[in-house]
Amino acid sequence: MLDNTAIRKVLPHRYPFLLLDEVIEHEHGSRVVGIKSITGNDFFNQEPYCQEEYVFSGVLQIEAMAQVAGIIIRDLVPDDSCFFLLAAISEARFRKVVRPGDQLRMELKLEKYRSTTAKFQATSYVGEELVGEAKLTCMIEN
Repeated sequence: MLDNTAIRKVLPHRYPFLLLDEVIEHEHGSRVVGIKSITGNDFFNQEPYCQEEYVFSGVLQIEAMAQVAGIIIRDLVPDDSCFFLLAAISEARFRKVVRPGDQLRMELKLEKYRSTTAKFQATSYVGEELVGEAKLTCMIEN
């Protein structure tokens, strides 16, 4: 398990765009479960999204999932001189609105790894309810 301090040692992201609060499950190099607690104080909740509604949008969910993928990539490529970027998103579906007060649980499984790319199946939940899913491809640069 990783807390926020440990996550900042692994990922290059910083406030306000670090969208991963903790890692609660970690199967080295294959699977990670991460948590993002959505609050009214988050930068994206400073103005209502639509009609006074504050939401954690699908775009932010994808970015948060990609950050969880970064934990797995760091298991596979621990070299600090390399970096990784989100390269492709496919089959993305968002089933429910995520709002302040929700705790988003993101589960990522490595599907395929090559020296320059990694492909993941990503799902996100609030409680036990599926709220989003996507297939992500990350590019690894040395």
